[in-house]
This record gives sequence, structure tokens and C-alpha cells, in this order.
Amino acid sequence: MKLSSHLKNFLIYLEVEKGRSQMTIRNYEFYLNRFIEWAKDPDAQDVDDDLVLKYRLYLNRLEDPKRGVLKKNTQNYHLIALRSFLKYLARRNVKTMAPEKIELAKQGSREPVFLESNDMENLLEAPSKTGETGILQARDRAILELFFSTGMRVSELANLKKDQVNLERDEFSVRGKGDKVRVVFISHQARHWLKEYLSMRDDDSPYMFIRHDRAKPSSPSPSPAKAREGAKNSDGIGPLTPRSIERLVHRYAVMAGITKKVSPHSLRHSFATDLLMNGADLRSVQSMLGHSSITTTQIYTHITNQQLREVHQAFHAKRRNEDEE
Repeated sequence: MKLSSHLKNFLIYLEVEKGRSQMTIRNYEFYLNRFIEWAKDPDAQDVDDDLVLKYRLYLNRLEDPKRGVLKKNTQNYHLIALRSFLKYLARRNVKTMAPEKIELAKQGSREPVFLESNDMENLLEAPSKTGETGILQARDRAILELFFSTGMRVSELANLKKDQVNLERDEFSVRGKGDKVRVVFISHQARHWLKEYLSMRDDDSPYMFIRHDRAKPSSPSPSPAKAREGAKNSDGIGPLTPRSIERLVHRYAVMAGITKKVSPHSLRHSFATDLLMNGADLRSVQSMLGHSSITTTQIYTHITNQQLREVHQAFHAKRRNEDEE
């Protein structure tokens, strides 16, 4: 049977049995359709080492007019999707290539982009320095504070609903990658701005962060009473999308004079880095980030391990320093 004839059932399997998100399913469908089209929809039994090697060469040379050649991690996403598909076929006794024979491309070590404390403060203050309406200032400040307080992923924050968040307990549960639930904690600043924003809302949307009408005239810093009055007339037309939030974060980073390329994930990195620099242990940070493996969390250690600096200063060239004295 052709590979395409198995694809629909595989996508259903991902949703029903594996509990994958709709975004993950769409990505797998895209990656697998790319392979099927490139390989001219072969029979499952015709997928072999030689075909996969040629496909890897194709991915390595594939160039997007806007983004250039595919990054190694993007190439790996294609291979992971194919490997999962072949594993699914093997479990259903469909003759095909052994999935474990597909090796991923080697990647250089990732260095997380995070903000120093001064840049972080400037970014958090940026919404208050705009001429936006009060409700937009409060919403955007709450978004930035919540990112830095919780280390949430942008998709998690975009899907957050009001009834999920307990502002009295300063904590709530988030359902993240792989349908795993973790607890996140709200700082005093995040709680303040969330309360401020919600007090200005007069809509029926269940979502925590929604779109508002930017065209409403306002002074740069309206009083809370006027802001609430304006909020009653503001048209909440749906939740902010992850892409909207990414643009929002980037815009405030530029306004704050930050030269680094800042994204919601940069704030997640900043959250983790801040914890580790202030003495948190790696296992605790792993839990708060929702990482399945400690290996993923270890990308931060070479940046934050202050103890190594102290060891170096205490013991490096000790005899030499004594001789100079």
C-alpha cells in the first residue's frame, strides 16, 4: 500500500492515542506530505536506507527563498516525523524500513538567548511608556511579567484561560508539551498587573489575554477609572495568537533599546537563567520549565554556573600568585 493511504490513520493515532496537540499534528502532516510528494508516494516496503539517504540530501540542500537553507533542527523535525510514522507502521505489521535506522543530523550546542537584569527591567517597563490605552498597557505588562514569572511557552500563554489562574494562591497548572501538567508560580508584580488588567475587562471571553480596539483615543497614562470606562467599550474580538504575542514582545524589546533578537522563548530562557544564577538547583528548574529530560535544562549551566568561576579564581595558578606576593 502507498504511504499516503496510511497517513490519515496515523494522524488520528497521534491525536487519540498519543494525545498530541493540533499544532504538532499539523506539523507532522506537513513534514510527511513533503516526504511523500518528494518520494512520489512509494509503497511502505519501498522505503529503505537509500531512499532516506537521498531524502536527507534533499533536505540539506532545500532552500526557501525567504529563509534560506533549512536549519539542522528543522531537518531533524522532518526525520523525527518520518521515524514516528515508520514506527506506527511497524506496530501494525506493515512491512517497511526499521525506524531506528533513521539517525538525526548532528547539531551544534545551543546557546540560549537571555536578558541581563537591566534589559529585563527596561523591557517590563516598556508598555507603560507608550501612548496606548490603559487596558492595552495593563495587558501587555501582564503578559511580559507572566512570561518572566513562570517561564511559560508562548502557546501555553496564548491558550491560558481566566478560570485557570488562582490569583489568591499565586500559582496555577499549565498543560504543556506531551500533554504534561506542571505547576507555575506568579510573582507579586505579575499578580498586580493581571489584577489590574482583569479589573478593566468587561467582556465574556474566557481567555486571559484578548485583542482590544487600538483606535480608542486616550492620554498616555489614563486614570484607572477612565481606563475601566474605555474597557467597557473596547471590542474584545478573540484571544491573542502566539504570533501576535511574539510580535508584541519583539516590539517592546526594540522600544527598550535591546539589541538582541528577543522572543517569548528568550523570556523563558531569562526565567530559567535568573533562577539558576540565584541558587536554584537544576532539577527544580527542570520541573518548572516542564522539560522531560534534565539534558534539555543543562543548556543553561555553562552560562549560570558561578561556582566554576569561584573555583577558577581560588585555585588557578595558585603557586604563581604566591610567588608574586
